[in-house]
Amino acid sequence: MREHYRFGGFMGRRVHLGVSGSIAAFKSLELLRSLQECDCSVSATVTDAAAKFVTPLSFEALGASPVYQGMFDTGPDTSFAHLEPGQVADALALVPASADIIGKVAGGIADTMLSCQAMAFRGPKLVVPAMNPAMWASPAVQRNWAQLAEDGWECMEPVSGNVACGDTGKGKMPDVETIHLHILRMLTEKDLAGTRVLVTLGPTREQWDAVRFWSNPSSGTMGACMAVAAWLRGADVHVVRGPVDIEFPESIAVHRVTSALEMHQACMDLWPDTDVGVATAAVADFRPVPHGTEKFKKSGAGELTVRFESNPDILRSMGEDKGDRRLIGFAAETGDPRSEALRKLESKHLDLIAANRIDSEGSGFGTRTNEMFVACADGRRETWPLLPKTEVAWRLWDLLPTG
Repeated sequence: MREHYRFGGFMGRRVHLGVSGSIAAFKSLELLRSLQECDCSVSATVTDAAAKFVTPLSFEALGASPVYQGMFDTGPDTSFAHLEPGQVADALALVPASADIIGKVAGGIADTMLSCQAMAFRGPKLVVPAMNPAMWASPAVQRNWAQLAEDGWECMEPVSGNVACGDTGKGKMPDVETIHLHILRMLTEKDLAGTRVLVTLGPTREQWDAVRFWSNPSSGTMGACMAVAAWLRGADVHVVRGPVDIEFPESIAVHRVTSALEMHQACMDLWPDTDVGVATAAVADFRPVPHGTEKFKKSGAGELTVRFESNPDILRSMGEDKGDRRLIGFAAETGDPRSEALRKLESKHLDLIAANRIDSEGSGFGTRTNEMFVACADGRRETWPLLPKTEVAWRLWDLLPTG
């Protein structure tokens, strides 16, 4: 799983998976495990058609409990198993959803355990189709799909690709990681709903001839964790991304840049319509004065001298035009980061700064974890041990002053 999707802390939350008849049914086992890794409890209903592809015993063996199949199965504590998920689960996900189960639920046909459970469920509900492209495009399926959306289901459309029968088109189930993340979002309190968030991440790359550039090894993971955490909590998120390969949910707007000048311009364009800025990008403070568009040739064994000029300070520019917006800065330092973090907190008009040592094992560029010193403008100071970057991001959003 992508590092910036590995959010824990969902202990006590329960998800009910409804698995219907599709060759993609086996992927629901992977989804089960990914949800468990986030501390969720998972129960499941496997339809008779789905059981032709993957058995209920497979779900039980991986820890799903209870697991239902037949219309008159009973739950562990009740004979009303068709009501049990709606009484104990926090979210329901039909993954994969066949044309049959979509039609039953949209039309109110309660002749299977899963269709009864789906119609009796009053919490957040997700439906993720998987079927042949011709079936997906049929007027009947499209009418039923529109009805589910009207009835309040979160509807994740299938993607285009090659399907099991050899056809190509729209009907393929989205990847499990994306489904996993949407389920986590359904489970998360939306305390950032209505908040517009801007996150910068990754390195910048400063070109100085046709093939060479000045940069750093930032992976962008910390910024990606901040962006996804804000999205899970309901924010409208824009990411200004340097040259790194990081994927995000479609509803996170991604603005791709390369140089510090490009990142500065993108941030200044977005900043007026932003409520909270988060500057995690490792921006090059200087850029080489280019030698032109040709490749610089080595001639002899002489020395090479490259001149540099200053790049704009993106965080300072945002801080000087902050108004009533909030601003989070990051500082990657060698040695004790506290004094430099406190200087930047004041000089760049920040509400919060998070600083980590890049010369400490397990903390810094290219790691899953960070050890942080965190300071707020209101005087709060905290030192955190090595934590997953997803947890660092979650804690920072908890700590951000509300006004």
